[in-house]
Amino acid sequence: MSRLGEGHIHAYSAGSHPKGQVHPGAIALLKGKGYDVSGLRSKSWDEFSGPDGVPFDHVITVCNSAAGEVCPIIPGRPAKHHWDIPDPPAADDVAKAFEEAYALISKHITEFLEANR
Repeated sequence: MSRLGEGHIHAYSAGSHPKGQVHPGAIALLKGKGYDVSGLRSKSWDEFSGPDGVPFDHVITVCNSAAGEVCPIIPGRPAKHHWDIPDPPAADDVAKAFEEAYALISKHITEFLEANR
């Protein structure tokens, strides 16, 4: 989102139950697509919530189960979106699942950027 937003969008990534490390399949996919992965880490959405949190305009959930989870308190009144993306590590072919998830997320990002110009 940050890359395609060309400096107009600052995207952050976090989860409700971080595993402590970014999945190696995600790292491999992103490196293969030319992303700098040196600063990536697994983090909780708690880092961004609460009274001192980041004032988001939009909050996007991307996993199959995330839409039904309780969301953190996010400062301001961000618009909430859910993109139903299957969880790649749960697939039989994890590498293929990460590619498919990347394609779906890229499609959603393009549509989101076009709708929010």
